[in-house]
Amino acid sequence: MQPWLVVGLGNPGPTYAKHRHNVGHLVVDRLVERASARLKAPFGMRAELAELRVGPPGGDAPRMVVAKSRTYMNETGGPVSKLIKYYKSSPAQLIVVHDELDIDPGQLRVKFGGGDNGHNGLKSIRASIGTGDYFRVRIGVGRPPGRQEPADYLLSNIPTAQRADVEIEVERAADAVESLILVGLDRTQSTYNS
Repeated sequence: MQPWLVVGLGNPGPTYAKHRHNVGHLVVDRLVERASARLKAPFGMRAELAELRVGPPGGDAPRMVVAKSRTYMNETGGPVSKLIKYYKSSPAQLIVVHDELDIDPGQLRVKFGGGDNGHNGLKSIRASIGTGDYFRVRIGVGRPPGRQEPADYLLSNIPTAQRADVEIEVERAADAVESLILVGLDRTQSTYNS
């Protein structure tokens, strides 16, 4: 069986690491940490990735490839398309983890398919793989305060006072990814959609 592909959206490098737009990267890091694995950057993939197993140890545990693009958010589709081709997978086994302005902080939503809602990473993926029919784990970051531009808000560091709450959501999002693979969409939505 082909592996599940889990892509956490974000921008590469330490400058962006603590931005709201990079919560998808944080979830990939958490999944890798849980498995005591390490991300590697195979030549030509334009992504850091790790191959993991989900669930109880053993040969029957589903395979999952977790990845963070080494491109900027608006170019994420190229690496995602390469991953799908390399692993001979399909969009139906793709889980994209990303920030969501229209969901309040402290909340998650899991769904299959849908629009891009102005998210440049999702737009790039749709353009590269030709569909929006894949799973999404959406982490609420809320709308910017006052008249702040959404791009400035997303590309700013998560305030120190909110970091503990974000860590909880990253943990929940990692649980939701594993749940999608192990028990499917309906049960995962009933557990994690807050």
